[in-house]
Amino acid sequence: MNNIKVFVLMAGLTGLVIAIGGSLGGSQGATIALLLSAAMNFFMYWGSAGMVLRSYGAQVVSAADAPELYEMVDRLRQRAGLPMPTVAIAPHDQPNAFATGRNPEHAVVCVTQGIMRSLSKDELEGVIAHELAHIKNRDMLLQTMAATMAGAISNLAQFAFFFGGRSDDEDSNPVAGIVMLIVAPIAAMLIQFAISRQREFKADAVGAEICGRPLALAGALQKLEMGARRIPMQVAPSAAPLAIVNPLAAFNLRGASAWLSTHPPTAERVAALQALAR
Repeated sequence: MNNIKVFVLMAGLTGLVIAIGGSLGGSQGATIALLLSAAMNFFMYWGSAGMVLRSYGAQVVSAADAPELYEMVDRLRQRAGLPMPTVAIAPHDQPNAFATGRNPEHAVVCVTQGIMRSLSKDELEGVIAHELAHIKNRDMLLQTMAATMAGAISNLAQFAFFFGGRSDDEDSNPVAGIVMLIVAPIAAMLIQFAISRQREFKADAVGAEICGRPLALAGALQKLEMGARRIPMQVAPSAAPLAIVNPLAAFNLRGASAWLSTHPPTAERVAALQALAR
């Protein structure tokens, strides 16, 4: 069901690219915007690991530097059927973790110093398993594809705003074009956020299977959200959505505003894991 939802959302993004291209920029404008966004996001995707580690100030560690953490990652990645990722530690007191890298062969799993002090062994295993699930599910590639299409929509809307829209259809409605100019980039952003939330649910479920303890991951998520609200972290907003819980506490939204967030409400994630445990 999660994969079906993501497929529908990606189809929605594709439809928006086609619609705004036809209404504002014509087929040529849509192609240019898509290629420009693809080039930018491919650069980000290819060099994502190094850029994200620098954003968090993280340092790569070896088995000699952090033997317990390294052994835990190694054991869980074998259960997940993955190659050994690079292991890193970020010097932040806020408990958090993230995974990055363009594919399983170039993946990074990073934890903060705060998470190793705050969680039990079982809870930390649940978090590591969640991050390995992102790698196993190739979520970096999927998110890059979504960002490419959302970026194409925003770029095309900006081109139309500054240079005037052009349509290949002589019967095109200029009012509809203006509405599309305003609404399409917002819709694309909301769809991109929705895809991100679905992949977090998926990583929770797959991570629970990897570690074998859904309730441990549920408990970890509750502690991590409280930690994010209590302990601030300085990190680039562009890198924040990669973390298991958004480290920028203002973006850990609840209720009706949760659809503006890249992460599902923690209460919903915990409820899903509790149902999985039952």
